[in-house]
Amino acid sequence: MTIDRMQKAPVVFVLAPALTTVYGLVRLLDGLDGQYGPGFLWTLGHFAFLVALFLFGLVVLAGRRMIGGGVVATTAAVAGVAGLVCSIAQIGIDIVVGLAAADKAAMRQMFGDVQDVPGVAVAVYGPGPALFYVGLLALVVHLAVVRAVAVWAPVALLLGIGVAATSHDLLPVAGLLILLALVPLARRAPAYA
Repeated sequence: MTIDRMQKAPVVFVLAPALTTVYGLVRLLDGLDGQYGPGFLWTLGHFAFLVALFLFGLVVLAGRRMIGGGVVATTAAVAGVAGLVCSIAQIGIDIVVGLAAADKAAMRQMFGDVQDVPGVAVAVYGPGPALFYVGLLALVVHLAVVRAVAVWAPVALLLGIGVAATSHDLLPVAGLLILLALVPLARRAPAYA
């Protein structure tokens, strides 16, 4: 591995949750008028989260490498990546709808049309995206079990996931909790990435 690549490896562990926090903050600003989207803030927030999701893909793969592979780590990574694919599809749809819709009513209609496509509601707007969180949590728990990170890291991650699931308005807090959980991985990443 080159020195340049080693120096960049930890950035994804910080940038992915930081962009999640940015998305949450922009979302709050977008909702100040009582509705979310369409418009500049809707698009900006979703683009920030889209980048975060791609970076989380690198986090998942690095977590698997840090464990050293194996069936459990690989299964967790596959679940995480599958969930990310579903999440990326969802955010991509959200961006396209936000750009194409003239107003909130048009957005609702477009989202309804998309979710009426067989399988989309489940894969993209249902449990599909949750696989990412399951996979990531499994990897961080595994890293705690092998003492690569402290036991509080998976606890912070679980709290962040729980906060995000509770309310989208709490996404900035969720992003910060996920950041707290991933910082120890950023410190160890150069040796494994």
